[in-house]
Parts: sequence; C-alpha cells; structure tokens
Amino acid sequence: MTETEHTMKHHKRALAHYTPRNFLWQVSDDHKVATITLNRPDRKNPLTFDSYAELRDLFRSLVYATDIKVVVIAGAGGNFCSGGDVHEIIGPLTQMSMPELLAFTRMTGDLVKAMRACPQPIIAAVDGVCAGAGAMIALACDMRLGTPTAKTAFLFTRVGLAGADMGACALLPRMIGQGRASELLYTGRAMSAEQGSAWGFFNALHASEELADAASKLAAQIAAGPTFAHGVTKKLLHQEWNMGVDEAIEAEAQAQALCMATKDFHRAYQAFVAKQKPIFEGD
Repeated sequence: MTETEHTMKHHKRALAHYTPRNFLWQVSDDHKVATITLNRPDRKNPLTFDSYAELRDLFRSLVYATDIKVVVIAGAGGNFCSGGDVHEIIGPLTQMSMPELLAFTRMTGDLVKAMRACPQPIIAAVDGVCAGAGAMIALACDMRLGTPTAKTAFLFTRVGLAGADMGACALLPRMIGQGRASELLYTGRAMSAEQGSAWGFFNALHASEELADAASKLAAQIAAGPTFAHGVTKKLLHQEWNMGVDEAIEAEAQAQALCMATKDFHRAYQAFVAKQKPIFEGD
C-alpha cells in the first residue's frame, strides 16, 4: 500500500454507529440514509455552542464517510429549529469581546460551509418554527420539504443584527430571488409555508404526520442512485455560482467524463440493454 493509499484509507470511515452528544442520529437499515433530529422540543430545538460545533464536525466527517449516502435533518416535537438559544447563546454573546464574537460567527458560518462541502445530498424536513440559524440550516440543505404550518423567519434584524448571517445574503437570493430575499432579511418576518412553496424555498409540502415518511422516501430514492455522480452534481451546483457559462460548460464536460468512467455508468447501460432497472453501487 502506498503512502497516499494509506492516508486515504485512514481518513475513510463508517458513520452508521456515530454517537452524538447534542442531537439524535438514526441510520436506515441499509446504512445509506442518516437522519439528524434536533432534540430539544421543549424549547423548539434551539442550538447551543456545543450543538453548532458538533454539527459542523459531523458534516466535515461526512466527506470521508463510506456508508452514508443521504442526510435528512429534522426537529423533534413539531418544530424544526428556533435558532440560537436565547439563554445559552444570545445572552453570553452580549458579554464577549470582538475577537470572541468573530470566532463564534465564523464557527456558525463553518457549519454552512461544511454542509455545502459534504458530498451527500441533504434534505430538510421542516415543520413548525424554522427561525434564525434554524432557517439558515434549512437553506443550506439541498432540498427542503415543509408542512402547511411551517413558518420560516430570517429574524436577525429583530434582535438588532444584520440580515447577513451564515451566508444568508448569498444563499437566500439565489433560492427565492433578490427582492423577496431582501424583504425577508430587512423585516425579519416569517415566510408562510404557502409563500415558501410558491417562491421555491420548499420543494413540496406535506401534512405534518406525513413529513417524516416523505423525507425518508425521497432520501431513499436518492440514496439508491449513483453516489459518485450525486456528489459531482452537488459540487458543481455549488461551484458554478462563481463561473461564467463557458467555464461552467467546461467544468461539466470534465465532470461528466469522470462519471462516464464509473462502474455505475456501465451498470446503467447494461441494465438498459437487458431492459432491467439499474442497481447502483456507488463506484
């Protein structure tokens, strides 16, 4: 084994048996879909310094995961996430120095970076309150399923802060349009589920009691697809924001050539010839 191969082997890991400290982690029987559940339902699942950091580290680790193909993020007790905990985060922030504040805001931004950088598609299952940092976590996902009662608020201005938080000014306009994003970021008002669906924030709405099953079904469908190719798709969806059309077309030409060299591409062709449904294995 070469030094490079040894290094690659060292970094690869299985995360099906990961034991979290600050949220729930459940993995499907086939070890392909992992569900993160923010689990402080009595407070509408707010984040703490520790949960921020653990989520960031987990998504960084997913880059090297050999088993998890898709991630679902949900909240317990009929709400998604109420943002940073008022008592455990907001209060302490008022006592911090500027360098400490910058370290915190960089850490929260690093969570979004880690979510965008991991190759697994991420699905948010949003019910009830989805506010502040919770709204940013949902926005950082690749897809969002909501319920008719979901209320999404980028409420930073309501606590005296800029609407520019965790990448909101970059991500939200691309999702729903500049004018709509501007209104939500200036006013901090809640976006209804109906608006979120019409504006493209939500991919679909489901009844609260059907949300978990809908998210699991979508996750399983994606997990059954070509894993390497999905990772390439996610990478280019992210990178092409900063490319011109010519550069994007060239990047996609190179990326698709890589995918054509995978065994999954050959499996798909062989299944088509045999008039069968392809079974992808991720290589």
